[in-house]
Amino acid sequence: MRILVVGTGGVGSAFAGIARRRSFFEHCALADYDSTRPEAVVAGLDDDRFAAHRIDASSKDDVVRLIRETNVDAVLNAVDPLFNVPIFDACLEAGATYLDMAMTLSEPHPERPHEEVGVKLGDYQFERAPAWEEKGLLALVGIGIEPGAADVFARHAADELFSEIDEIGIRDGANLVVEGYDFAPTFSIWTTIEECLNPPVIWEADRGWYTTAPFSEPEMFHFPEGIGPVECVNVEHEEVLLIPRWVDAKRVTFKYGLGDEFINVLQVLHKVGLDRTDKIRVGGAEVSPRDVVAAALPDPATLGDRMTGKTCAGTWVTGRKDGAAREVYLYHVVDNEWSMAEYGAQAVVWQTAVNPVVALELLAAGTWSGSGVLGPEAFDPVPFLDLLTAYGSPWGMREGG
Repeated sequence: MRILVVGTGGVGSAFAGIARRRSFFEHCALADYDSTRPEAVVAGLDDDRFAAHRIDASSKDDVVRLIRETNVDAVLNAVDPLFNVPIFDACLEAGATYLDMAMTLSEPHPERPHEEVGVKLGDYQFERAPAWEEKGLLALVGIGIEPGAADVFARHAADELFSEIDEIGIRDGANLVVEGYDFAPTFSIWTTIEECLNPPVIWEADRGWYTTAPFSEPEMFHFPEGIGPVECVNVEHEEVLLIPRWVDAKRVTFKYGLGDEFINVLQVLHKVGLDRTDKIRVGGAEVSPRDVVAAALPDPATLGDRMTGKTCAGTWVTGRKDGAAREVYLYHVVDNEWSMAEYGAQAVVWQTAVNPVVALELLAAGTWSGSGVLGPEAFDPVPFLDLLTAYGSPWGMREGG
């Protein structure tokens, strides 16, 4: 397999560090708008399978150019979802397998944003599924940790653990602390603003998809491996748009443990318009307010040596197995001390990056295959879960809530 990774920020560089230890690919092109970034990553890998390139991810033509120049089989989109459309379309045109970790962006309902869906996450991609099927090409969307491994957990629960499912609830929490900063998000602030301030989506079998207000329905969820109780709230996320397409459940939700301070910062950014993505004129330049916020905050990829604690992503499932009530939490935990010592990557970006490496290895082996626009739920979960464990980062399961 020959791979192109678009974006060498935290996740893209962590992907390279993880993939370097695997033998399933013969070449991996790392590309970024700032060519010094992939060059620095390649220099640190000491592996001649990797090469650095410059790319303009906003230009479909430039992505097509680099796919053809590097003669790759698969493209991993590791940039902010703002660039999904040109990369996704370029892969279809150039005949390459496409993978991303966040789907194309949503647009709230114009009149009833907190009751009805407008343009949903991934709508652009799923509307184009017939064209991918016609070409026999695969677009594997949402294959990070959440979405990604969390969706694999949902499929595994449906296949092996339950005969009837009431609710699938993705629950994400952490006890990570970043020393030396009053406010330092551990993941892309651009993406965090997008998913946290948009109306959250909920799925119910008798209602379909509908929306609610941001940060609604707070609940305390007890996370494993010493993280403990964290208050979680509704947040817009891809799993709710993916899981019901392949898994039967009466309800699907996503809740994120953000904390009061983080929620307050996001609400203030929204009130003063700093979450906007359309450009405004400042002096002689035109800039996006959200890009300014991102530029003013520390790069999450650089925070690892200041971080302590663990991050947990998981899938809580309730229902019945052969008539008996059952409740489980399938989860994946990464300790920042371990990921920094083992890979030099902070826990949140490493946990996201490991999953597309696993998926690409399964695709390279032919263990996973398909055509069209598919989510992780469309594939056999067992090989994925086994290989994730073989990578040295096992998943876990807790009976009960």
